[in-house]
Amino acid sequence: MADSTLRSTTRVAGFEDPELDFQLLRQLGAAAYGGASVGECLAAAARIRKAGSHSWTDVFAELGDRQHSDAQRLAGLGHRFSARDRYLHAANSYRAAEYFSPFGTDRHVELGLASRRAFLAAMAENRTDIEELWLPWRGQRLPGYRFTPENASGRGPTLIATSGFDGTLEETYFQVGAAALERGFRVLQICGPGQMDTARTEPTTSFVPDTESWVSPWIDVALEQPGVDPDRLGLLGISFGGYFVLRAAAHEPRIRAVVANSPIIDLRAYLVSFVAGMGGDPEEVLTPEQDFSIDDIDQISDADMPPPVKEMSRSLIRRFGQTMFLNAFHYLREFNLDPASIRCPALALVGSGEGGEPMRQYEVFAARSGGPVTQRVFTPDEGADTHCQLGNLVLSNAVTLDWLEDVLGR
Repeated sequence: MADSTLRSTTRVAGFEDPELDFQLLRQLGAAAYGGASVGECLAAAARIRKAGSHSWTDVFAELGDRQHSDAQRLAGLGHRFSARDRYLHAANSYRAAEYFSPFGTDRHVELGLASRRAFLAAMAENRTDIEELWLPWRGQRLPGYRFTPENASGRGPTLIATSGFDGTLEETYFQVGAAALERGFRVLQICGPGQMDTARTEPTTSFVPDTESWVSPWIDVALEQPGVDPDRLGLLGISFGGYFVLRAAAHEPRIRAVVANSPIIDLRAYLVSFVAGMGGDPEEVLTPEQDFSIDDIDQISDADMPPPVKEMSRSLIRRFGQTMFLNAFHYLREFNLDPASIRCPALALVGSGEGGEPMRQYEVFAARSGGPVTQRVFTPDEGADTHCQLGNLVLSNAVTLDWLEDVLGR
C-alpha cells in the first residue's frame, strides 16, 4: 500500500475553557508584530490540552527556553535578524508562562525577567534606538522603555503608552509600540506601581487610585527627550490602562490626546463585573465572617474555591496592597474619575464581545467627557471583538494611530 500524503499534523484548535482560549488568542495575535510563531503556539496548545491546563506555564516556559537558545545560536553565527526574531518569540513565550504562574513567587519573577532580557537582546540585534528608564517614585523604581524611530529628525509626535493589570512593557511593544515606531512616533512605554513589570523588582508594589501621581513624572521624562514636541503628546492605556490614562488626563493638561482601550471610569464596578458569576458584589454577598486573607486561601478546599479563583483572589488582594479580600474591594471605591474633567480629544475603543460593563462605561465616558470623543466598537466580523482587540492588532493600530496622526499631526 502506498504511503499517504498529508498537509500537516498541526490542527487549528484552542480550548473549551474561555480564559485559556483568550490567552491563546492573545499569544497568536502578537504574531502580527513578531511576538509569536503561529505554529509553535498551536503546538503548545496541543501539549496543554493533552497534559491539562495546569501545564500552561511549564509548556510556554519550555518553548521560551528553546526559542532563546535558538536565538543565542543564531546570534553567535552572525544572523542578527533571525536572532532578533527568535528573541522576540522567546520574550513573549516567557510572558505567556508568567501569566499563569502564581504572582509574586520566585518563578513568576524569573519568568518576567527572562522576558525582559530576551526582549532587550532582540532590540540589540535589531540595533533599535532604545533606552531602559527607571523613574524614582515614592521609594520605588518604575520601569519604562524609550524608543526613537529610524531616521528621526526634528520634532515629532510622541506616544506614551501603558498597559494594565497583567500586560507588560514587552507585550505593549507588540500591541502598539512597534506599529507606532513604523509611523515615526517617538514612543515612551511606561509602568506605574502595581503593574507586572514593576512587581518584578518591587515585590511590595501596589496600585494607587491617583494615577496622575506617576503619569505626570513620566511626562516630565518624555519632555526631556530630544525631538519631543510638547504640543504633540498622546497618551494611550490598554486594559486597566484605560483607567490609568483617563484619570491622569483628567488632571494633566499637557496631554493633547488620550486613547482608552477601553475606557474605565469606575475600576471597582469593572472588577465587580468580573466576579458577577460568583454571586455578585463581594461586599454585598460576603459577610465579615466569610471574608478571607491571603493566608486563608490555601486552607480553602478546591471544591469551595477552584484553583484559578484562588490565584485571582490572591493576586487581587496583594496588588491592591491589602491583606483581606473585602478590604481590596472597599479600597477600589477610590479608583474612579470624572470624565467631565478631561478636556483633550479622546479616542474610546471597545470590543463588542467584552460584555455589558465595559460597554456601559464606554458609553458613559463618551457622553460625559469634557472634550470631543471619537468612538469605535470592534466586531466579531473584524476578528477584533475581544478585549483590547488582541485578535486583530493590525486593525486596532490602524484605528488608533490614524486617529493620533489626525489629531497630533504626522
